[in-house]
Amino acid sequence: MTDSPSRLDLLRFARRVVEQQAATALRQIDGWIAEEERRETERQRGERARPPAPDWLIQHGLNREHVDAVHTGGCWAAKKSGRCKPVSRDQALEALRQLVPACPHCRPDTMLGLLD
Repeated sequence: MTDSPSRLDLLRFARRVVEQQAATALRQIDGWIAEEERRETERQRGERARPPAPDWLIQHGLNREHVDAVHTGGCWAAKKSGRCKPVSRDQALEALRQLVPACPHCRPDTMLGLLD
């Protein structure tokens, strides 16, 4: 007499193994989904907490003492320089009146109404 399991027993065993592996895989995927949802929530929270972009920027020279230019808040050249600080509209106007050059790309002097 043979003690080997029947074909039906082997198929039932294989089904149980697949069920266990699938449950493990689903738990892992659910963990990944939960982690990604947490990251997305954190990213959205960071966006809401970010202060609004400034309307006007003053670009300082390499030594941080001299003022090189006045920019609008969305100017690509200001972002590229990395040497700008936000200022109020009045401060930007005063800088232009003090002959600080206006950025030739974003033309803050025109936007502030100094040139038309």
